Amino acid sequence: MPKAFKALFQEHYSVDSNGAFVLPKELILQALQLLFEKDDYTFLVDMTAVDYLHQKNQPERFAIIYILRDQHFQNLITLKTYIDSSLATQSITSLFKSANWAEREIWDQYGIHFKNHPNLKRILNHKEFVGHPLRKDYSITQGQLCHKSDDLMDEMTPRLKTKGYSSQEELMFLNLGPAHPASHGTIRTFVALDGENITCAVSEIGYLHRGFEKSCENHTYNQIIPYTDRLNYCSAILNNIAYAHAVEGILGVDLPERAKFIRVIIGELSRIIDHLVCLAAILVDMGALTNYWYLYNPREKVYDLLSKLTGARLTNSYMRIGGMSHDLYDGFEHDLSVCLKEIEQGVGETLKLIEHNRIFHDRTQNVGIITKEDAINRGLSGPNLRASGIAYDLRVTAPYYHYETFDFDIALGSVGDVYDRMMVRFEEIRQSTRIIHQAMQRLPEGPICVQDHAISLPSKKEVYTNIEGLMNQFKLIYEGVKVPPMEYYRAIEGANGELGFFIISDGSGTPYKVKVRPPCFYAMAAYPRIIEGSMIADAVLTLGSLNIIAGELDR
Repeated sequence: MPKAFKALFQEHYSVDSNGAFVLPKELILQALQLLFEKDDYTFLVDMTAVDYLHQKNQPERFAIIYILRDQHFQNLITLKTYIDSSLATQSITSLFKSANWAEREIWDQYGIHFKNHPNLKRILNHKEFVGHPLRKDYSITQGQLCHKSDDLMDEMTPRLKTKGYSSQEELMFLNLGPAHPASHGTIRTFVALDGENITCAVSEIGYLHRGFEKSCENHTYNQIIPYTDRLNYCSAILNNIAYAHAVEGILGVDLPERAKFIRVIIGELSRIIDHLVCLAAILVDMGALTNYWYLYNPREKVYDLLSKLTGARLTNSYMRIGGMSHDLYDGFEHDLSVCLKEIEQGVGETLKLIEHNRIFHDRTQNVGIITKEDAINRGLSGPNLRASGIAYDLRVTAPYYHYETFDFDIALGSVGDVYDRMMVRFEEIRQSTRIIHQAMQRLPEGPICVQDHAISLPSKKEVYTNIEGLMNQFKLIYEGVKVPPMEYYRAIEGANGELGFFIISDGSGTPYKVKVRPPCFYAMAAYPRIIEGSMIADAVLTLGSLNIIAGELDR
């Protein structure tokens, strides 16, 4: 626990009903610095704002939430500071580099100003956009047409000055994306080139901003599940699981044992196909087309299985609050076994071609290096963090669904380059296969949803044969699951790292606020600094090795 923080700030903070430490905004930077330096809370998980316009008994309309983990990733702490009518507070970018984009997002969505931020501008919405859409008085139907593109020189020029360039004439400027076969989504990276070497780089997202969080405020908890599919669409079910897991945490429900093991099986299968598409794409980027088919063909087999199980190939929407929509089908075990064998074979054949291939080693080793310290400070997680040698995996550090009882290893790199990020993912495919085999052997019989009519839909027999069952179904579908009032954060180990949801419930069937902690958002924020000093060709591979999924960025 944060002993130094509590000793120094005990007269200045209060603890709210949700367990958050509430501090005056004037002290927030000092408090975070103390937590960082003395209590070793070195990982800024996420930060967001809240508009309490429709909630009573709040000291101010707006507040900012800071969520941190300690250096061992065992303990989680939440800080809150209320923002007065000035709508301004201190930036924490001097302490956490990951706060740069997070603060820009808050400014964009809520209009809260961060003093001393290096470049406070919109990040998800267009620069011409008027207003701040996550404020409660901004209507979800209020559309705007925006036209002007951003030349990004306002970011590039100060960056060039720090590199010692007084004139732009000696450099060439190039856009990598948003329409480029190697951009892995609608992402634009603006680079300044000295020959083929990248001197400076800045990135722009927001091309497909879809208003995920605003939409959540207008749907019941179960209705939100299909929206989570569209975050990381390469591992949609893991997004389903992460969201349902967070809501179930507020409800305080314990899933049936069968449901837990099914989530492990399907979740790990989802992790595998996410890694397969990442590895296949980056190998294509470096011209190794044969390997693409070794990895993509088994991925297609998994999609066939998921389609048979869930009714959809890509966006599955299989989870429900309190369980799943339905049980495994007859013959699932056989189909799963076929898929796993093909995955193992495809990975094996790929590794035969690249493990001792000098060209592959030259293209990936010592390219796109992220040090341990920088990876943590920039908010990286998952394979991208483990590739730098940090053994942070929520399945181990904060286990759920009995992960602590499974026999598997955490895949680690040491250099933090493209090679390590790829090899970590290859190994994680093998480890996920191990977990799936164990889970299938231990899979118990029993229900797949909690036996609570306030949470789970009644059986069709109950609906068709008695009025109580019919009314129960009607209320759950139209009013939603009633979630107790609470501010709550919970996360799982997604395919690309910590995938968490910060949810505020007001006691109704619709959330007051839903904030996703997308791992790709922080990886993309780090990307421009990683590629500075490298060549254009290496920048393409670095982007691929981070496995940026644009749906997580623009949400």
